Amino acid sequence: MNAKSDVRLPAVSVIMPVLNEERHLRGAVEAILAQEYDGEMEVVIALGPSTDRTDEIAAELVRNDPRVHTVPNPTGRTPAALNAAIKASRHPIVVRVDGHGMLSPNYIATAVRLLEETGAQNVGGIMHAEGENAWEHAVAAAMTSKIGVGNAAFHTGGEAGPAETVYLGVFRRAALEQQGGYNEEFIRAQDWELNFRIREAGGLIWFSPELRVSYRPRPNVRALAKQYKDYGRWRHVVARYHEGSINLRYLAPPTAVCAIAAGIVVGAALTPWGLVIPGGYLAAIAAGSLPAGKGLSLGARLRIPVALATMHMSWGWGFLTSPKSLARKVIASRRPAVVTTAD
Repeated sequence: MNAKSDVRLPAVSVIMPVLNEERHLRGAVEAILAQEYDGEMEVVIALGPSTDRTDEIAAELVRNDPRVHTVPNPTGRTPAALNAAIKASRHPIVVRVDGHGMLSPNYIATAVRLLEETGAQNVGGIMHAEGENAWEHAVAAAMTSKIGVGNAAFHTGGEAGPAETVYLGVFRRAALEQQGGYNEEFIRAQDWELNFRIREAGGLIWFSPELRVSYRPRPNVRALAKQYKDYGRWRHVVARYHEGSINLRYLAPPTAVCAIAAGIVVGAALTPWGLVIPGGYLAAIAAGSLPAGKGLSLGARLRIPVALATMHMSWGWGFLTSPKSLARKVIASRRPAVVTTAD
């Protein structure tokens, strides 16, 4: 027996917030249970008020494997689900997974190794968007291109190193408990906000391209628009709540919305030259969609500009229209819910 096999790996709790995930829940949990990890593991699924077969599938998973447990999340909100699952879990390493995310086979083993090697409080990797039809392939291409999401490493890849935030995350429980878990007032952007607090407390957030989670995009334009509007709306709340947390990348979409709207108004009311701005934007996303669509079907390639415009405009509009009352509500709460290990 070699020295490596004598080392006892830390036990791991995988937490999963779910709501209406009948399409992907079984596959996501099976990918967790099949992990190439020799340490003890449990899976805690926080069940929101789903209207599909999610609860039924979760019950089958519990019956079939003693490592799987469920807890209720009557609010249906993601941060409340995460805190409920953390509270019900037991182990020193906490792995966040979504109900439509598929972990690569060595994800947990790699993450635990990176926590040890880097001393980080949270490690994460690439949100590898994958589609199942032409529209989802187009969204996946848009979400993994720099013209779609800028220089966010967890979307586009990059070298390992310190990061502002990472996708999902594998945490030391002590860091979660020190911060009181997720702030439940952040319906969206709760990951970014939690990672900001961890960094402010001196903790390290570490990105590594070795970690990869397959992600299923939203199935239509309307769902994608709502997703990105919510992202923009709540990212503005984070900016109001944590001064100095904004950067130029986050200001690009709202700036584009304002510029395009102004160009359309000027073009319609004063001079056709005003249409140069929206026309230039359309030309830019059309050109940017060409490398992003390499290897995809014609139907998927034709949909990439639609996906890009939906993401940009929805995020920017959400940021611009984010009501100050949301920030006041968050500020009034001040402290996130206290989360401790289950007895």
